[in-house]
Amino acid sequence: MQELLRTISLTDYNTRVVVLGVAALGLACGWVGTFMLLRKRALMGDALSHATFPGICVAFMLFQLIADGGGKSLPVLLSGAVVSGVLGVLCVMWIRNQTRIKEDAAMGIVLSVFFGLGTALRGIIQKMPGSNSAGLDGFIYGKTASMTSFDAWLIGVIAMISCGVLLLMYKELKLLCFDESFAKGVGFSTTRLDIVLMGLVTLVTVVGLQAVGLILVIALLIIPSASARFWTDRLGVMVLIAGLIGATSAVGGALISAVVPNTPSGATIVLTSFGCFLLSLIFGIRRGLMIRQRTLRKAQQEILLRAKL
Repeated sequence: MQELLRTISLTDYNTRVVVLGVAALGLACGWVGTFMLLRKRALMGDALSHATFPGICVAFMLFQLIADGGGKSLPVLLSGAVVSGVLGVLCVMWIRNQTRIKEDAAMGIVLSVFFGLGTALRGIIQKMPGSNSAGLDGFIYGKTASMTSFDAWLIGVIAMISCGVLLLMYKELKLLCFDESFAKGVGFSTTRLDIVLMGLVTLVTVVGLQAVGLILVIALLIIPSASARFWTDRLGVMVLIAGLIGATSAVGGALISAVVPNTPSGATIVLTSFGCFLLSLIFGIRRGLMIRQRTLRKAQQEILLRAKL
């Protein structure tokens, strides 16, 4: 009980760092994921997250040779992840635009090829003399518990930038998500808006690698926004709810992982967000199962009443 109270009250410095870091990440993922979901690009985040793996490995190998054993520099690894992730998104867009292959198939191709390339490079790193790839596993599965203050500050800055851009371009992105043809008609470049949106997805995905890993980061982008869809029909409210669910899920998962021994933080965060999704699915006031059943039952009663009359 003392350990539980100590964790919830955020007495420990490490606990405060982790909680604040994942809260900022969950908020940013909820906001960005809402527009990505409405743009019908949900799987793009998955392809992007997997595409970052070879960039991390290449950055590690190059810096290992240059710095003579210092290949685990976080800024270097994240820079490699950004370059590789952007390259993966460009490959998806090129395949979609230049061939008859649909976007979902293109994302499946890029996702598997890039992740396979990263796995092969990781095998090469393990055989390099004087190198240790153990730290790279944290980018696959996440390492929330070992988050440093620098990691938390980096996540916080990226979250502020992402949310600020969304607020500044709210009307343009709203038009892009709901009426792309009208956006083109009034003079907006939908290609540029798509690039801005994918750039934000890239930013939150890359910083999210530290917390939940490249395999599970897509959950923080999709689950909170999908959960918010059950509560409202208004985009502004949906964005706020998605950010709240994302931050709450991240904080709740991190606290549960801190209290329960041998519990992976990234997986716990994802499971907590899934619990929020189930609650939204059942009790959502717009599209929840209970409200739909109530509406259906009411309609059936009205039909029976009219039939009697």
